[in-house]
Amino acid sequence: MSRISVARHHTLGLEQARGKAQALAERLASQYQVKYRWVGDTLEFKRSGADGQIAVSADQVSVQLKLGLLLSALGGTIQREIEEVLDRELC
Repeated sequence: MSRISVARHHTLGLEQARGKAQALAERLASQYQVKYRWVGDTLEFKRSGADGQIAVSADQVSVQLKLGLLLSALGGTIQREIEEVLDRELC
């Protein structure tokens, strides 16, 4: 099992950052059959072989992801993609 942890600071404020996390979750749900739900300001998501959360605050977004055995081989690629999306969306 592989774990990915990525955090980025932002200046969007809580509501706008939550909106961006929601849009990302909707895209993941349609492309990769990801199930998600909000628990407070944390978006929890799950699909076969992976689960994690996106914690949103007024000045930071933190992504925690656990990959199962099959997806672990793609861990580096998945982490880079998460970093690129956060850098693009939170600027």
